[in-house]
Amino acid sequence: MPDDVKTLTPNGAERETRLADALSERYLAYALSTITARSLPDVRDGLKPVHRRLLWAMRQLRLDPEAGFKKCARIVGDVMGKYHPHGDAAIYEAMVRLAQDFAARYPLVEGQGNFGNIDGDNPAAMRYTEARLTEVAQALLEGIEEDAVDFRATYDGEEREPIVLPAAFPHLLANGAAGIAVGMATSIPPHNAGELCAAALELVRNPAAETRDLLRHIKGPDFPTGGILVEAPESIAEAYETGRGGFRVRAKWEVEKGKAGSWVIIITEIPYQVQKARLIEQIAQLLEEKKLPLLADLRDESTEQVRIVLEPKTRNVEPAVLMETLFRATALESRFPLNMNVLDANRTPRVMSLKEVLRAWLDHRHEVLQRRTNHRLGAIARRLEILDGYLIAYLNLDEVIRIIREEDEPKPRLMERFGLNDTQTEAILNMRLRALRRLEEMEIRKEHKKLSAEQKKLQALMKSEAARWQTIGEEIESMRTRFGDGALGARRTATGAALPEVVVDEAAFVEREPITVILSEKGWIRAQKGHVSLDGELRFKEGDSLSIALHAETTDRLVLFATNGKAFTLKADAIPRGRGDGQPVRLMLDLTNEDAVVTMFVHREGLRYLVAASDGKGFLVKGEELLAEKRTGKQVLNVDPPTEAAVCVPAEGDSIAVIGDNRKLLLFPLDQVPEMTRGRGVQLQSYRDGGLADVKVFTRKEGLSWVLGERTRVETDLRAWVGNRAGAGKAPPNGFPRSNRFE
Repeated sequence: MPDDVKTLTPNGAERETRLADALSERYLAYALSTITARSLPDVRDGLKPVHRRLLWAMRQLRLDPEAGFKKCARIVGDVMGKYHPHGDAAIYEAMVRLAQDFAARYPLVEGQGNFGNIDGDNPAAMRYTEARLTEVAQALLEGIEEDAVDFRATYDGEEREPIVLPAAFPHLLANGAAGIAVGMATSIPPHNAGELCAAALELVRNPAAETRDLLRHIKGPDFPTGGILVEAPESIAEAYETGRGGFRVRAKWEVEKGKAGSWVIIITEIPYQVQKARLIEQIAQLLEEKKLPLLADLRDESTEQVRIVLEPKTRNVEPAVLMETLFRATALESRFPLNMNVLDANRTPRVMSLKEVLRAWLDHRHEVLQRRTNHRLGAIARRLEILDGYLIAYLNLDEVIRIIREEDEPKPRLMERFGLNDTQTEAILNMRLRALRRLEEMEIRKEHKKLSAEQKKLQALMKSEAARWQTIGEEIESMRTRFGDGALGARRTATGAALPEVVVDEAAFVEREPITVILSEKGWIRAQKGHVSLDGELRFKEGDSLSIALHAETTDRLVLFATNGKAFTLKADAIPRGRGDGQPVRLMLDLTNEDAVVTMFVHREGLRYLVAASDGKGFLVKGEELLAEKRTGKQVLNVDPPTEAAVCVPAEGDSIAVIGDNRKLLLFPLDQVPEMTRGRGVQLQSYRDGGLADVKVFTRKEGLSWVLGERTRVETDLRAWVGNRAGAGKAPPNGFPRSNRFE
């Protein structure tokens, strides 16, 4: 690949440029274009360019709420040909989403025909569907012809399009937004417009209001599909304060009683953006895999309203427990992320808090009010100028008529005679004869008086910032009345509901069955059905052999302790079953090729374990501290190479026996070893050469046992080897295995 390439300067000349610089320059231009002109919404009107162009094109086609519908193909064609040079499928998809009442909390497009459904079915082709604007969209466009916003040339320079809409409606938060740009993304859930208007009014009254003040009005997201918000109030407050976070939403359900004490659960609302058909498929698959043992069957009885029927296996099951298992295993509970990354008024992308978003919208409304007021003042001044000319003409009507009849050039003569300007003179010369009646003069004087009063009021408005904010408050109050009440404005997502304290045994997810777990020397793990003999013949890959085999049940959790000092947890039901070779344990756990599994055992509540490294340091740890939720495991014993974790044994007894590679045995009380959750521990035995070989915890009065061949030998007279922790120890009793291991 060449280091230099030839590029063209703006004037067409060639210049040598480093390939890396040329690529960087072009990728940066692409990234900025994606961020500012495609994926991120504007904080002022909450729209991306494609949505803004759709609404503007529909406005140009006069598709107001009172007008008739037009084919979507016609609308998409206008948008693509005049404003948005992208594919028609992408434009139509954006338009469809604006019309879906289960996708948009406040639809901006009213559709006629098949626009898809909550099951995830596709809409009809654009040649079959029709659309027009809704009242919400009309509120976003209100005043756009009154110089409320700036316009720019379209991509071909033949048309003009608005840079931003006037946005009398708080669209960004009301309908939310989602988009992925280059290196950044946005995700904003829908909210209730009435609550947003109330919070905005609070900010108008008290500009110093904090997020907690605004949250007295905003109760959290308000999804079009309803559901129940189960996020803690503290998490909600933090998310709105920082602009980042998330909200957990659960399906709404109720118990429907049947005959003879039977009952079923009816789900009436599902989380936002969850496709109902896919949700039912997920539940059915888990049911077939026997991972929902409390559920017997499900049916979809939905019409236009969601109605999913869940039948329990027995009537003795608690409905809350059954639903808790479903919430944990299915999309009946989902988390909607919050990332209020938007373009500010300067077209700069940044993450804003709730207050900053509302403040930006209010500042935009203030600017729109000033621009519309100035536009109206200009129109009034032009009209008053013409009316003044008319009144002069009526006061001197005979002379005006004479000049028009007798003069070859009446215009300059009129201007000279009565001191009129060009605009007034043109208006007089263009008057119709019917306008010369007495009644018309009275109408002109009445209009003049009315416009003069309006002009005075608007001039006072422009001089007083307080008056402007009062006007904005009245506009917001009007929006709250218009869209915050009735069926459209009523809150759909229930809030304030804390997570129910339902205790669900893990066994509720898995059918309890006995299995035998087998781990090979090369790290392949598998499970066989039933408790097979651990001494029986087991098959492995060529060159592989048995490392660990143990009996367990599918509801158990297995702990694996590795040479890097980490503890990992595997659910027994997740281990591959059958007669095959299984699966490499490194694919199930975040275990490197340099690390190996030291031991594997079934977790039992209340047990303690002694963990130790090859340098003889160790400590006691509770079994619960060895459980890890993530596949990356949990660091328990800190080791630095070449030292490795060597043992993890149950700490059941009152004494510890330690033997080193130097074949020295040391016994000391268990209480000399501290209990920790993580660390290096204390020195169990000291070595001049080598390190720790094996450790055993036992009960002193029962004696120390070890396996020798097929027999187990027990030594009860242990006085010769008893000492204190960190001692060197003595040679073990005669008959102790040459492998220096107790088992």
